[in-house]
Amino acid sequence: MSSNTPIFLASLIFFIFSQAKAELGSVTFNVVELGAIPDGKTDSSKSFLDAWKAACGSVVPASIYVPPGRFLIQGLYFGDKCKTKNVLFRIDGLLVAPADFFVTGNMANWIDFREVDGVTISGGILDGQGIGLWDCKLAGKSCPSGATTLGFTGSKNIVVKGLTSLNSQMFHIVVNGCQNVKMKGLKVLASGNSPNTDGIHVQLSSGVTILNTKISTGDDCISIGAGTTDLWIEKVFCGPGHGISIGSLGKDLKEPGVENVTVKTVTFSGTQNGARIKTWGRPSSGFARNILFQHITMKNVKNPLVIDQNYCPNKRDCPGQISGVKISDVTYQDIHGTSAADIAVKFDCSKENPCDGIKLEKVKLTYRNQPAEAFCSNAAGTASGIVVPSSCL
Repeated sequence: MSSNTPIFLASLIFFIFSQAKAELGSVTFNVVELGAIPDGKTDSSKSFLDAWKAACGSVVPASIYVPPGRFLIQGLYFGDKCKTKNVLFRIDGLLVAPADFFVTGNMANWIDFREVDGVTISGGILDGQGIGLWDCKLAGKSCPSGATTLGFTGSKNIVVKGLTSLNSQMFHIVVNGCQNVKMKGLKVLASGNSPNTDGIHVQLSSGVTILNTKISTGDDCISIGAGTTDLWIEKVFCGPGHGISIGSLGKDLKEPGVENVTVKTVTFSGTQNGARIKTWGRPSSGFARNILFQHITMKNVKNPLVIDQNYCPNKRDCPGQISGVKISDVTYQDIHGTSAADIAVKFDCSKENPCDGIKLEKVKLTYRNQPAEAFCSNAAGTASGIVVPSSCL
């Protein structure tokens, strides 16, 4: 046997391994190469859908690449059962909705993912062009309800990172009926007076994580709907907006509950609310339990800590009724900062189902450099450490 045989065999094995790795590697589909025009004027929807069809049909992990530029998108629906469970949208450009809000205003979602598995969206800017629709609504005219910018329904193993959502017509991002969703490093931006522009809404979902995100909107920064479990929110800046809200819950008589929610290391700045739980004042089987608000900074927040179980917008469909939603085991730990109103802690709970297991630990909230006040109704629990305002539990 030649002395060079081991070297030859090693080279052969390396060559075969490299070839196999290349054949089993990933493929990339560039939307421009498929016909998309980055001028912000030409509808590029078909090119994006063609890229999705190709990536979805791949037997190896696939990427869809959106290069720099402005891409006009009329609307996108991604819902095929893919052969691969690893599709990456790598976005270096900006996707913009039509300026005419009637084009997309009656869609549920402008960019719609349904029943997908293993999709990652990395980077990019989504501009919903919602300003015209906001003006229409604020003027009291007859307008479409508005589209959510980015929606995930019945999906799992989703990652959204480094994405910016601008000026959504309605909600920016909705996670509905999903499992294992991670969102991190997002920017969600809209005017403080823009109606119904919730930043991120989660409902009927489990295992959702929201990290290192800045949200400035005209409604809830994060809203948490019925059927949400095992939700983790950490390192979020909220403001302007209506705070982080669990609810409104209890709109329906039979409704799944919310449990195992952690909200930690969050700053609220100039918001209408901070940590809020709200339920309709009407019968319901719903509940909210095992909730932790921890390491929270309030900066001039109108309602820093609030439980409102008498939510009844416009006094319709609920006057005189009592909330059936049961709220229990809610902990507020290391909450400090300033309130924009004299009452900084307001727990207004149900007469029929009083709140219990409420815990206040190391809370210090002031109003105009003086201790703020607290209000409790039908609420029971404990206080430990320094608690300002004095506990009313």
